[in-house]
Amino acid sequence: MGTNTPTNEKPPTAAAKSYTPLFETNRRSTKSQLLNKLFAATVLLGICSIWFYRFTHPAPTTHRWVWVGALFAEIWFGLYWVLTQAGRWDPVFRSTHKDRLAAAHPDRSLPRVDVFVCTADHTIEPPILVVNTVLSLVAYDYPPDKLAVYLSDDGASEFTLYAMLEAARFAGSWVGFCRRFDVEPRSPEAYFAAAAGEKSEGGGGGGGWEEELVAVKKQYEEMKDRIESATQMGRIPEDALLQHKEAFSHWDGNNKYSWRRDHPTILHILIDGRNPPPADGVNGSSLHLPTLVYLAREKRPQHHHNFKAGAMNALIRVSSKISNAPILLNLDCDMYSNDPSTLRDALCFFMDDRKNHDVAFLQLPQMFDNVTKNDIYGSSLLVISRVEFPGLDSFGGPMYIGSGCFHRRDVLCGRDFDPNGSKLDWTNYGRDHEHTVEQLEREAKPLADIASDHNTLWGTEMGLKYGCPVEDVITGLSIQCKGWKSMYFDPKREAFLGKAPTTWPQTLVQHKRWSEGDFQIVLSRFSPAWYASGRISIGLQMMYLCYCLWAPNCLAVLYYSIIPSLCLLKGIPLFPQISSPWVLPFAYAVAAKYLYSLAEFLCSGGTILGWWNEQRTWLYKRTCSYLFAFVDTILKTMGFGESGFVITAKVADEDVARRYDKEIMEFGVSSPMFNILATIAMLNLFSLSGVVVRCLVAKDGVGVRVVFDDMGLQLLLCGALVLINWPLYHAVFFRKDKGRMPGSVTATALVSALVVCTSFVFLY
Repeated sequence: MGTNTPTNEKPPTAAAKSYTPLFETNRRSTKSQLLNKLFAATVLLGICSIWFYRFTHPAPTTHRWVWVGALFAEIWFGLYWVLTQAGRWDPVFRSTHKDRLAAAHPDRSLPRVDVFVCTADHTIEPPILVVNTVLSLVAYDYPPDKLAVYLSDDGASEFTLYAMLEAARFAGSWVGFCRRFDVEPRSPEAYFAAAAGEKSEGGGGGGGWEEELVAVKKQYEEMKDRIESATQMGRIPEDALLQHKEAFSHWDGNNKYSWRRDHPTILHILIDGRNPPPADGVNGSSLHLPTLVYLAREKRPQHHHNFKAGAMNALIRVSSKISNAPILLNLDCDMYSNDPSTLRDALCFFMDDRKNHDVAFLQLPQMFDNVTKNDIYGSSLLVISRVEFPGLDSFGGPMYIGSGCFHRRDVLCGRDFDPNGSKLDWTNYGRDHEHTVEQLEREAKPLADIASDHNTLWGTEMGLKYGCPVEDVITGLSIQCKGWKSMYFDPKREAFLGKAPTTWPQTLVQHKRWSEGDFQIVLSRFSPAWYASGRISIGLQMMYLCYCLWAPNCLAVLYYSIIPSLCLLKGIPLFPQISSPWVLPFAYAVAAKYLYSLAEFLCSGGTILGWWNEQRTWLYKRTCSYLFAFVDTILKTMGFGESGFVITAKVADEDVARRYDKEIMEFGVSSPMFNILATIAMLNLFSLSGVVVRCLVAKDGVGVRVVFDDMGLQLLLCGALVLINWPLYHAVFFRKDKGRMPGSVTATALVSALVVCTSFVFLY
């Protein structure tokens, strides 16, 4: 996609000679940008030619509606393509200078950082998964007295608290091991797995590394067994109950199911990292560790708890009393730290003397450590992370995507942007060193109560916004509309690694939640179409609309996935003849779009088969995830139902995991989404089979030539849809494992497709 060149900057004045930038911004070469824009212009010309063809070649009266439907679908595809070009217009790529940061700001002068981790259900997000994320953060390469890690447990699970108590006890051994041998990554599970495969960094076998590795791994496995045994048996070990009697007293005599929605605030400072401990500790306990806090905010059934946004706002308030860091980092509970120096990378953006005054937040990409080689579910979002978000960065910064994001506390708390006085001053953030842990807990606990949130400015003028499943996107947009900027940083070594969905149900439900929340933004007062108009750049506004209009994409894609194939079966041409010159705009626009898409995917680190899988995911989420999101949003707008929050499962059973590793797609359960996917797949198979049979029974070659000339493009489209659905056909007709398509779905799809095809042929 072209080489990167540094942005042109004016020669420094005499007064600015002492300034040393802590990060650099690079752009594509001028030649590369010019070629890319010329290419986009040719595609736009092809799109306009298609529209011109539709307007100047009216369809016969007998099938005018299918022609008009194709026109509207093509208008939508063209306009939506124009929106996507904003993210490709002038991407920027940033790099940091941590050596300059260290020279200008030694450890003692660095600002404090508070890290927020959110979990909501220990049955879907296992406590040991949360523990690994927390331990990777506690082990950051950062002054421990300037780092605090907070876990928000929105499920108020005693098993999650027990896991955190175990993590706090193991932290000394693990952090000491990480510091002595400079290991990477610092999630114990990930490190031990990498060490077994010789993919870890640090150690090197010298200085007692092997002996300590065996010892610390044994401690970890024992801790893991205790946590998983407690979760599976459904009770906390007696010795833990006796040792932490007060901590577990909240759960005594309470109904475990209603408790999640009706409980007081639970707050425990598990590690007090304000001051170094005595030097005579044992088993690593003498190490100075960061502060570690467990929080379950108050919930009552009569008050809406506002999902993750409410949890984040409670963390902001509670942390202001305990550690009060000027920089905040929030992560999902499965996104462990993969690079212990990430905090220093982030500070290069917030502490640059000249460029930090308008930076509200820094977004890093979401990457995953369990994506297969060819990414069978398109979970890696490579093009969004490597192409589109750098493009957003050139227009004022990317959106806030809910995880892997660094924030300025003052901005999240509602500070207005002042072009002359918004520079970050971390020296104004004091920390309480006088009170005991018990006093801090007692004073901070009310800040997580409902009274501190309900009927206040939180959720409207302060903190994350309420009222939308994608509270992150709407919060970032409102911040940018105040004049603040954001930045995007994609480091060479992934900063955070999480867990991608491993089945189709997980993938489709996740995309349904994302697209539904984004579409709700379009229909709200925070719509980028009007709320952001004049407040952010047009390019950034276009990209917000690009993501917020995911759901309506279902209409045009459904039309193109069904009607052209039915018309092919009926013998109704929808596109120009192959022998007509008007076929050229269609052929060029489609070929150029998909070849460019393939080039983008390969340049982003993907494979050819991975790109093909991405196209299947593109089709499936647009024909079912986005359809359900679109319908649900319209119904909720009309007053039927209200917004919810669906948690994506972070674990899979052994059979599912084994098939996933072999890149065998997982269906396995009956679902309305699968009914739609299977029906469309069968409809296209029947249509293609009908045309093939018609050609085979033709007495001469004239009929075959007519089919290929009159409906060649429809034949190619139907053939492509059949080809991309091959894994689905395999799951329907050939597989015998538990991941196959359920028989009920298969029967429903076969009958539905047969009825639709027969009705269209004989009744239309």
